[in-house]
Amino acid sequence: MLSHLRPALVSMVLFTLLLGLAYPLGVTGLAQALLPGQANGSLIRADDGRVVGSALVGQAFSGPGYLHPRPSAAGDGYDASASSGSNLGPMDSRLTGRIAETAAGLRAESPAAIPGDAITASASGLDPHISPANAERQAPRIAAARGLPLAQVRAAIARETDGPLLGFIGRPTVNVLRVNLALDAEAARAQRPAR
Repeated sequence: MLSHLRPALVSMVLFTLLLGLAYPLGVTGLAQALLPGQANGSLIRADDGRVVGSALVGQAFSGPGYLHPRPSAAGDGYDASASSGSNLGPMDSRLTGRIAETAAGLRAESPAAIPGDAITASASGLDPHISPANAERQAPRIAAARGLPLAQVRAAIARETDGPLLGFIGRPTVNVLRVNLALDAEAARAQRPAR
């Protein structure tokens, strides 16, 4: 009996050390060496060095001077612990009611066409990006609320617009957090007294 148990125990210990310890440590070390920013969560830092978010996880912004993200079905406003879609079908009255309510609020803000991502949530509910059309639609509101020229707001949006992956996979996207941080920095610069 011991002759049958010994190879099984040795194999279990060997594979536990190899696959449970050596492999994860090797992959972690390789990721830290080659892609440290991504391996540590793609963190975004403010000018003072403090972490304000991740380039991969959306945040709720509702003030008129900020770029607003897509609606989120993840808990109460981009709750990462509740990441998921709503699982409501296209004929569900709760979904159509929420979309109609969101669209009515956006129409009251501006008569411009409403992009689909302005009224629909992403599958994860944590999407940090919006379409350039959605960002452009919000630019006049942001400029008016911040007292900035519209061209300056559009330039901040353009700087934070990423093209398709490898130039052809997907569509251009705008990272909401990065734009809002850039707008805060520009507003702070505009308020500084001239020397």
